[in-house]
Amino acid sequence: MELLEDRYVINLPEKVTFGVSSQHYTFTENAFVELVKRFGQERYAFYYNETGTHQILDDVKNRVCDLGILYLSHENEVVMLKVIEENHLVFIELFSAKPHVFLQKNHPLASKKVVSVHDLAPYPRLNFVQGEYESVYFSEELFSSIPVDKEIRVNDRGVIVNFMLGLNAYTISSGIFPKYLNGENIISVPLAENETMHIGYVLNENQELSELGKSYLEELRKYAPANL
Repeated sequence: MELLEDRYVINLPEKVTFGVSSQHYTFTENAFVELVKRFGQERYAFYYNETGTHQILDDVKNRVCDLGILYLSHENEVVMLKVIEENHLVFIELFSAKPHVFLQKNHPLASKKVVSVHDLAPYPRLNFVQGEYESVYFSEELFSSIPVDKEIRVNDRGVIVNFMLGLNAYTISSGIFPKYLNGENIISVPLAENETMHIGYVLNENQELSELGKSYLEELRKYAPANL
């Protein structure tokens, strides 16, 4: 009814609509900001959901969102691709990234050129909560199957930053983290392990990308690492 009134009674311009569901990445949020700046005219209804891996698949399958952003790796790709196929979705890679460790700039490991999983053992590991899908295959962090003595699970990216600063904690991700968001407080150090993150998006089968979707992916590709 609201759409009909806007279109034919009040004669308002049509609302621009677009939705993204994503794992907890700063660059996906930044790309979304640029999209809104570019296309958010007089009237729009945009949706951005930073959430767990399985919820991303549900959001796209149920068309709550136009597309979802997540990664595949050697560790999770067999199971993830099976779940993606079962949900009648497809995965399309955007770019690849080598795993990095996020640390605060004064961390004892911050001066190292590379760090190993063994180096990280004395420090708290930070992982994002996946709810009822707490499995290595749905984890947002590589090597989460390796047992550690200190682990903190959180559901908010801001909390992760605070724990890095206050507890010398760390998390493992892509290394893509625009410094202007947290000054020079958070740095990334390459992880000396043989793995690759294939970051991409999921769509419903036979779904065509909208112009907004294509523009959003253009913004995302700007964050692709220069060298793998």
